Amino acid sequence: MLLLVVYDIADDKRRVKLANFLEGHGRRVQESVFECFLSLPEVKKLFEQVKRRVKAQEDNVRFYWIPSDALPKTLTIGSPLPGKPPSAYII
Repeated sequence: MLLLVVYDIADDKRRVKLANFLEGHGRRVQESVFECFLSLPEVKKLFEQVKRRVKAQEDNVRFYWIPSDALPKTLTIGSPLPGKPPSAYII
């Protein structure tokens, strides 16, 4: 499933750490927005990991699930459409 992770982190250090962490899980599409293609167990794990990296009293993080039938209806300006990552990487 496509998951959008959107955040507003008050502290610069926490914001940079979270952004660096999320780069390992998805594609950054805006300064505070990541697109991640993850299974439900991966989403739950990511949620718990993000929860440990932020302060709920000061920060705001949202996870939005995008249904697969909504992907063909996506419109973009200035960036490619969301696409699934390759099924394998050759190193």
